[in-house]
Amino acid sequence: MRSTPRIFPRSIRPLILEGIEDSRIVFVAGARQVGKTTLVGQIADDQAMTSYTLDDQATRQAANADPAGFVAQLPGPSFIDEIHRAPELLLELERAVDADSRPGRFIITGSANVLASKRIQDALPGRIDRIEMWPLAQSEIWAGELNIVDELFAGRVPQVTRAPVGRAAFADVIGEGGYPEARLRQAGRRRSRWFRNYVSGTLSRDLEELADVRRIGDAERLLRLLATQSANLLSYRSVGARLDMHHDTVKAYVALLEQMFLVRRLAAWRPGLGALEASTPKIYVCDSGLLAHLLGADAARIASDDQVTGKVCETFVVGELLKHSSWSQQQPRLYHYQRDREDVDVVLENSQGDIVAIEVKATATLRARDSKWLTKLGEARPDSFKAGMIVYSGAQTIPLGRRIWAVPYSGLWA
Repeated sequence: MRSTPRIFPRSIRPLILEGIEDSRIVFVAGARQVGKTTLVGQIADDQAMTSYTLDDQATRQAANADPAGFVAQLPGPSFIDEIHRAPELLLELERAVDADSRPGRFIITGSANVLASKRIQDALPGRIDRIEMWPLAQSEIWAGELNIVDELFAGRVPQVTRAPVGRAAFADVIGEGGYPEARLRQAGRRRSRWFRNYVSGTLSRDLEELADVRRIGDAERLLRLLATQSANLLSYRSVGARLDMHHDTVKAYVALLEQMFLVRRLAAWRPGLGALEASTPKIYVCDSGLLAHLLGADAARIASDDQVTGKVCETFVVGELLKHSSWSQQQPRLYHYQRDREDVDVVLENSQGDIVAIEVKATATLRARDSKWLTKLGEARPDSFKAGMIVYSGAQTIPLGRRIWAVPYSGLWA
């Protein structure tokens, strides 16, 4: 008999509750199957909200046929699931909350970021609180209370001792990823089938609704190629040449995949330290388990194949940072940094201009040069540089210099 799936506590729950108190509309956006409906449904029940899902055909047809009438008949505070399946509802929700500006009128969820539409953006400023929900963070899986982002901005890192050493110690965790249902599947064929169905189902359902995209096969080929480029600089022309697609088409498709929370671009950090700073974004698949599937990599290959290990490890760490940032007190933006030969995997910057820098290594042994660029960045920005961290597969936290540490992978959730 199959065991009942475990319900994980989600760290963005307090943000949603704050949003209900402060904003007329709360929009929880995230990929399919990350647990949005479960979490927001529980909150809606607690708040005595009426719930509707646009995955239900009759409800969706009614909402699309007469958006104004649909919103007008809502009995009170309401939860509307999968709002991207009837985006015109957002404009009617705008009219409703303009007529009654009390906070907590509506919670909506979507597996595509419909707020990317300029028309919707122009209509809803000041009325909506947007919250991103990602696949499970390791801190949620292990029921930890640590927020690594807030710790780093406070100039602290987890003091880990006796962590498992070597690539094999974290390969299973990375290959599992954070989609709750995928994690229930046995590694190998069963989990791979889940991801295969997830990719094809998500693309076929959401792309057509987002932009009337008919050539789903092109989008899937692009996603698979982007997987091979995860943690690399993104060249639309190079990708287009390999797929025989125009680079403008590639750019448009990447934007759609990003709206669906399947990939994420990190912009280049341009602090003005030198004229040679890179401006090209880096691309990441949003979940390390999905990336491993797209690459055909199991835990053994993640641990042993140098062509796979580096990109999967960096993708995993960036994913954890995105998750922690989404509910952190700092709410920073994530960037990458390259200038001439200098290369820092991730730079986080908060609204005060404080920065944190992170490097990702698969090795258990570090060399002096591994912290070279973190040290140089800290020296160039002594007042705003709060912490530098190298994530590595060693046994314990090691101080490497002023405000710079090496921290085992488990420090992301310990």
